[in-house]
Amino acid sequence: MAGPRLSPSRRRLIIASSVVAATAVAVTVTASAGASDTKDQARRAIQGGKAKNVILLIGDGMGDSEITLARDYTVGADGRLNMDKFPLTGAYTTYAVHKDGSPDYVTDSAASGSGWATGVKTVNGRISKTPGTDKAVPTILELAQKKGYATGSVTTAELTDATPAVLASHATDRSCQGPGDMAKCPTDTIAKGGPGSIAEQSVNHKVDVLLGGGKQRFDQKVTDGKYKGLTVTEQAKKLGYQVVTNNGELKKVKSVKGGRPVLGLFAPGNVPVEWTGKAAAKGGTDPQRCTTSNPGRPAGTPALDDQASKAIKLLEAKQKHHKSKQGFFLQVEGASIDKQDHAADPCGQIGETAAFDRAVKVARDYAAKHPDTLVVTTADHAHTSQIVPLEAQPPGLSSTLVTDEGQQLKVNYSTNTPGQSQEHTGTQVRIAAQGPQAYRVLGVTNQTDLFTTVREALRLR
Repeated sequence: MAGPRLSPSRRRLIIASSVVAATAVAVTVTASAGASDTKDQARRAIQGGKAKNVILLIGDGMGDSEITLARDYTVGADGRLNMDKFPLTGAYTTYAVHKDGSPDYVTDSAASGSGWATGVKTVNGRISKTPGTDKAVPTILELAQKKGYATGSVTTAELTDATPAVLASHATDRSCQGPGDMAKCPTDTIAKGGPGSIAEQSVNHKVDVLLGGGKQRFDQKVTDGKYKGLTVTEQAKKLGYQVVTNNGELKKVKSVKGGRPVLGLFAPGNVPVEWTGKAAAKGGTDPQRCTTSNPGRPAGTPALDDQASKAIKLLEAKQKHHKSKQGFFLQVEGASIDKQDHAADPCGQIGETAAFDRAVKVARDYAAKHPDTLVVTTADHAHTSQIVPLEAQPPGLSSTLVTDEGQQLKVNYSTNTPGQSQEHTGTQVRIAAQGPQAYRVLGVTNQTDLFTTVREALRLR
C-alpha cells in the first residue's frame, strides 16, 4: 500500500537530511587524508536556495590525471591543491552525440561546453546549437543577462575559442571565430541573415567583461551589415567597450563605467603559457625540473588569477552602479592545460594547472566573504597524460620530472602516435562545488546537469 503523500517542502527536507548524513561520512574519510575543509563546511554546502553570484571555473582537458600530476609536482603526493579543498565533490560524464542523438563517447571542447552552457548535448565542433537541426539554443549567460545579472568570461585561450564561445555565440562550427573564418558556417554569416562570427556575436551580446587572447580575430574586418568595413575591435568600441591590451591598462579600469563593458585582448592568439620545459619524447627524457617562466610570454600579460580577481571587481561594480539586486555570472577557463596536453608538454601543462588553481583560490576566497556565491570547478573532458612507473617503457612519448619533493615521476602520452597531437579521452571528470545548490554535483551526473545547477541557483526560469 502506498504511504501518505508528502508535501514538496517535506520531501526536500528528507532528501537534504539524507545527503547531509551521507556527506558527513564522506568528509570524515577525506579529512583523514588531509583535506582542509571540515564537516561543518560540508554541511553548510548542503543547501538549496538562491545564489546571488555564480563563478564557474573550467580546467580545459583537466582530468583526474592532470590534477594528480600537478598536485604531485607542486605540493606533493600528500598535499592538496586549492581545487582539492571544496567540501562537495562528484563526477560527471562528458560524451557528445551524433546528429541522430546517439552517443559520441569522446567529446571536444565545443560540444562539451555547449552541454553545460545550454543543457543540450550536441555534435563535436558545434557551438550552442542543436545536433540535428543546427538551431541556436539559449545559453546560461543569455538567460542570466535577461534576468539582470552582470556577466563575464575570462580565458587563457582566444576569446573566440570553443569554451568561451559557447556562452555568447551560436555557430555551426567552432572554427568560425572571426569574420574571415566563416567557411564552415555559411548560414551563420550576416550576409545570409545569420548572427556573424563568434567574435562579432560576443561583442554584440555586450558581455560585461571579456578577458583573454584572440586579438587576431577581433582585428579582422566585418564583411557585411551595420559594421561593415570596421574591425571587430572597432565594432566593440562603437558598442561602448573599453578595450585594454595589457595588465597595466586592465588595472586602470576602475569600473564598468556607466554600464560600459570591458574587452581585454592580451595576445594575438592564445595567451602564452607560464612554465616551460622539455616536451615528452619517444624513449623518454632525462629527469628535468620545469622552468617557472617563459621568455615568450610578454611582460604585462596578466595572470589568470589576476584576470579573475579583476573580473569579479568589475562585475560587482557594475551591479552597484545600477543598484541592481542581482549579482553576476562569471566563467573562468584555464585553457592551455588542454593545449599543452595535446603537445605532450608536461611542464607547460603543470604550469597552466597551477595557474588555474590560483584562480580557484580567488573564487573560493571571494565566496568565503560572500557565502551566497555558488562556486563550481570542473573540466570539459579528460586528456592523455598518465603517471606511470619509472621502469615503464611506454610505446609513445614520455618524460621524467623531478618533483618539488625531490622525487622522480614519469608521465606518459600515448593516445596518438609520436608526432601527432595527443587526444582527448572519454572518461568522466571531477566536478566540485560550494555554496547554494552545490549538493547537485554529488554522485555521478551528466555534463548537461551543470546547466540545471546554475539555472536553479540563479533562478533563471
